[in-house]
Amino acid sequence: MNLRQDQRFLRGLKGRPDTELAEVLAATRRAAAGFGFPHQHAGLGLRGLALGFYECRAGLNLRLVFERDGPDLIFTFAGTHDEVRAFLKNRRR
Repeated sequence: MNLRQDQRFLRGLKGRPDTELAEVLAATRRAAAGFGFPHQHAGLGLRGLALGFYECRAGLNLRLVFERDGPDLIFTFAGTHDEVRAFLKNRRR
């Protein structure tokens, strides 16, 4: 799988510490390697969300939201659990 990031995702990472950015990079790579293998999803922290979005964790508080587009995983949002809920709520409108 190929990894892509949109501008909103990159803005959500701006100003975060290097250690957190390293966790984000590791989480995106794990998601790409394990996506499509459901028996691995729980161990990787992958789960399906509404509207065709998926989520993976990068540390305890940071969630990464992505969607699949053919062979690509497009990371669209990074934030806390509550911020992800708000993101999904606003996408429904």
